[in-house]
Amino acid sequence: MRPLGIPSFRDKLLQEVMRRFLEAIYEPIFSDFSHGFRPNRSCHTALKQTLPYFKGARWFIEGDIKGCFDNIDHDKLIEILQRKIKDSKFINIIRSFLKAGYIEDFRYNQTYSGTPQGGILSPILANIYLNELDNKIMEIKQNFDKPATRCVNPTYDEIRGKRYWLQQKLKNATDEEKPVLISRINEYSKKLLKLPYKSQTDKNIAFVRYADDFLIAVRGNKEDCIKIKEQLREFLNDELKLTLSDEKTLITHSSEKVRFLGYDISVRRNQQISTNSLGHKKRQLNGTVELLVPLEKIEKFMFDKGIIRQSKAKKFHPIHRKGWLYLPDQEILERYNAEIRGILNYYHLANNYNKLNYFQYLMEYSCLATLAGKHNSSISKVIDKYKSGKGWAIKYKTEKGKTREKRIVKLQDCKGFCDDNIVRHIYSVNTNATIRARLQAGVCELCGSRGKSNYEVHHVSSVKGLEGNKLWEQIMKIKNRKTLVVCEDCHKAIHS
Repeated sequence: MRPLGIPSFRDKLLQEVMRRFLEAIYEPIFSDFSHGFRPNRSCHTALKQTLPYFKGARWFIEGDIKGCFDNIDHDKLIEILQRKIKDSKFINIIRSFLKAGYIEDFRYNQTYSGTPQGGILSPILANIYLNELDNKIMEIKQNFDKPATRCVNPTYDEIRGKRYWLQQKLKNATDEEKPVLISRINEYSKKLLKLPYKSQTDKNIAFVRYADDFLIAVRGNKEDCIKIKEQLREFLNDELKLTLSDEKTLITHSSEKVRFLGYDISVRRNQQISTNSLGHKKRQLNGTVELLVPLEKIEKFMFDKGIIRQSKAKKFHPIHRKGWLYLPDQEILERYNAEIRGILNYYHLANNYNKLNYFQYLMEYSCLATLAGKHNSSISKVIDKYKSGKGWAIKYKTEKGKTREKRIVKLQDCKGFCDDNIVRHIYSVNTNATIRARLQAGVCELCGSRGKSNYEVHHVSSVKGLEGNKLWEQIMKIKNRKTLVVCEDCHKAIHS
């Protein structure tokens, strides 16, 4: 379990003010390759940055710091802050936050290291601390980077020269000589496609960091990677009092996949020829970065959530979700859409994005199975019931009384970021199974009012006996429940 530190409201207020001060001071000096917990930066900006900077890389160093947030040295952090901030009162407040301690099982415990995960000030303090690591990698980069001794690979240049000589000779060749020359030219062209164009004598380092996870792309050999890894280990251990995780810090060839921020990243070795905008034939994909969806991770997500099961023939079958059978039909569809949209939006940068089409299909039929299970029906009957055009949709009324349709999210709807345009119902704010939890939520499931002094439960003997002429009857029929948590005014209106 990951320990979380949740500060009190007064502490949160003060920490937010201090965070703004620290952000104004340190944002201009943070590295452009740091993306975690920073304004206008996210996992996607980190992944997009790999596309130009990791191009042509030969090795990856997957970096992970063991227990980074829990092991930040307080004295070292204060020392780093004092380099830029000379106000001793401000520094003392931060020191008080770090040394405040915590309560667990009603016992007070002192804190000797780390910043509490869950605090407002913690992310920027961690970024200030790990900015020293960014500076160290840039220092290693300056000493490591080396331009190529020559641009073109000598072997490639030699074969290209021979081909050019034959092409010139072909212009003045006789009809008998032409077939032999063309055959030799084609042989040289095939050899060129198997050779790298660049000399590959240059050396370069590029890196991207998100919080305590970082990925370094090295244009060099494996021995260079081992040296860089050892330098980082010594720096973290001696200067920052942190430990580089041996299990997670791996050196991987760039042709193989590495996992970073939920994506599989590799550098293509693609010999496919295509014509560029200038009409030149090139291996345009060769050496470029490829971002892929880890499909096994998506499968694990669906197994963990109880969305699919696997048969003996190793085929996936969508199944219903038992915990959602009591929800309204609109709420079931809305929840499935939220999960589909979350996965599709996060992986919109992937080159194999279309592979998620199967994921969307399994989610859609799991949703239909859940609706069928709720109504003791079959999937085909549910589709016929909600048939709309070429697909199916659930009709509902907005707060203004307008009738709208809600459809399952498709792959084409989420290519790139899409906003959540779901219209939420006033009766779908509470989806807890127990009456106690619904009462404690403090929301009227009929009018949507909050913060009333008293909430009551309206009971009916049978849902089937409701005519559905009034709003509260419609809501109970949609929920398929014999209870409705309402405010005192709504309860009086129902009985009147």
